[in-house]
Amino acid sequence: MALFSRRPKDAPDPEGTDAAPTGVPVEAESVEAESVEAQAVAAEPGEAAAAASVNISVSSYGGLGAPSPSTPKLQPRRTARAATQVAPANAETVAGLRDNVLVREALARLGDGTAPQALLDVARQMLQGHLFLRVKGDARTLLAEGRELPLAVIKVDERQFALAYSSGAALQASVRADGDVDTSAMGQPVLAVLRHVLNGPYEGLIIDQSSAPARAVLPRPLLEKLVEKVDEELTVKTLLAAERTAATGAAVAAALARVPLWVAVGKVADGRPGLAEGRTEDGSRFLEVYSHPVEVAVMGRGDQAAPVTGPQLARALEGDQELAGVIVDPAGPWIRLSREELAPVFAAS
Repeated sequence: MALFSRRPKDAPDPEGTDAAPTGVPVEAESVEAESVEAQAVAAEPGEAAAAASVNISVSSYGGLGAPSPSTPKLQPRRTARAATQVAPANAETVAGLRDNVLVREALARLGDGTAPQALLDVARQMLQGHLFLRVKGDARTLLAEGRELPLAVIKVDERQFALAYSSGAALQASVRADGDVDTSAMGQPVLAVLRHVLNGPYEGLIIDQSSAPARAVLPRPLLEKLVEKVDEELTVKTLLAAERTAATGAAVAAALARVPLWVAVGKVADGRPGLAEGRTEDGSRFLEVYSHPVEVAVMGRGDQAAPVTGPQLARALEGDQELAGVIVDPAGPWIRLSREELAPVFAAS
């Protein structure tokens, strides 16, 4: 194992199997699509193979909630996706080390020849909580002495990757694989880990490299996309990954009034643009709202992620009184908010 030195700096679908129309016009100002290669690590240690190429398209749209005479009204968008409403409870596969359960479970769904959406699922689930790093020696002692932390990296086909872990069990598997017991674990916020990778000479991040097939390589371009469009506080993702309480809905609604948001824009049968919605069993319509473009991409529908502000969201809802509210991050963990619960969004418009 190579080391470097650096100072520390299934519940069902949201009761929705359909997407319905909104009458909110959307004007496409510009479209950018970058191809991001997602990879899965090959079965043999020290090797990696490309599993798939995935296009994550991040598009800029204007005029949401502001009619344009040259732009047709949006049409129905149908979708179906099973998703977990509430994140799993906190767990420790090794005493004293709290797993990132959402990442661990996303990795467990991987396999050789993993589909692009499964790899994107790992990437999006990273956007909450923490990851573990392995440190050569005792991390607490090194920190107390003000010394640099030698963190684990690995070379794959002459390319250097940083290593991170989703759980204590994955760390144990890594120790068993290389036999280096003189190491310790250090939990770090996920954005700190991603920026560490992007600030270094790394081609990407390998998560749980000794836990085949539940391991993945997230290449640098994908990590750049994650950080480029991220809410620095990871507000919505953190709220949805936490234990649900009576205050969760109000906290998410307050966040929607101020954090970056996206809607999913696609085409319907006649080729006209439409915004994705979900429907409950009683036919109520809820606009799909996303905390990050990767949340749109993981749905696998080929939609474009269109940025929307809180005030624009409020105008969209005001412009279509038949919308009952919004579904946030419908790939899960998700939450459905009624118009009444969205009072902070309307108040901020």
